[in-house]
Amino acid sequence: MKIYKNFDLTNYNSYHLHSVAENVFFPETIEDFEEIIGMQNLNVIGGGCNIIFSKEKYEKENFIFVRENFSGIEKISANTLRVKSGTDLKDLSVFAMDNSLSGMEFYYDIPGTVGGATIMNAGCQGVSFSDFILTITYFDVKENVILKITKDEAAFGYRKNIFSNKNVFILEVELKLSEGRMDEIRTLMEKNKEIRWNKQPREFPNAGSVFKRPDGFFVGPMITEVGLKGKKCGGAMISDKHAGFIINVDNATASDIMNLIQECQEKVKEKFGVDLNLEQKII
Repeated sequence: MKIYKNFDLTNYNSYHLHSVAENVFFPETIEDFEEIIGMQNLNVIGGGCNIIFSKEKYEKENFIFVRENFSGIEKISANTLRVKSGTDLKDLSVFAMDNSLSGMEFYYDIPGTVGGATIMNAGCQGVSFSDFILTITYFDVKENVILKITKDEAAFGYRKNIFSNKNVFILEVELKLSEGRMDEIRTLMEKNKEIRWNKQPREFPNAGSVFKRPDGFFVGPMITEVGLKGKKCGGAMISDKHAGFIINVDNATASDIMNLIQECQEKVKEKFGVDLNLEQKII
């Protein structure tokens, strides 16, 4: 396990916010996880693609990064994969394509890790990560035990599951995919990437959709209608390409981003009577 002091977090969050953490851990084995679970103020981070570091310096918090340091994919049957939580979603989708397995095409070019996709139940266009999950193995910090549960036991819903309010480390998941043709899978992957780049502000640092989608409404059009599309605060801006995104255009701070979040929430509530709930996590 690699351990760092006064670690620069700038390249470990997709907003590229500058922050420093006094204690950072990169576990590589289950034994490493067992070693650190007794620590206080734990923050487990995968790809850092849906978080906002709100402090310039974290002195008391302990950060655990689960990325390439805890990654790997194993094919355990003709259409079943066992995947470690730190595995990059793009690597997973490419592995599936190389094995003529369909289901992960949508996750090609989506920033993030398998652990994050499991916790968030990541998805769009009618596809959710839980659609492919068979089992989840995780470390329950409170009980100090490793558990393996089925998808049904995880009680997945829109951007939620039983892990939402629990202190856990996702260790690995088993995924069931469908057999397909490699050329068709590759074509769909590239099509999804093209659609995403055309609609989303991928040319600027961002953390994806800022808000969860309220029932019966779409966030981007509401923010546009209240006149905030393209609004700037410091180095942050509500994207003029997709108003559901906030982008870092010029060394934005967390305060810049959170001020825009608050303004969106207030104006949308005033005009539509709708509460915008954060999809991103503030640390």
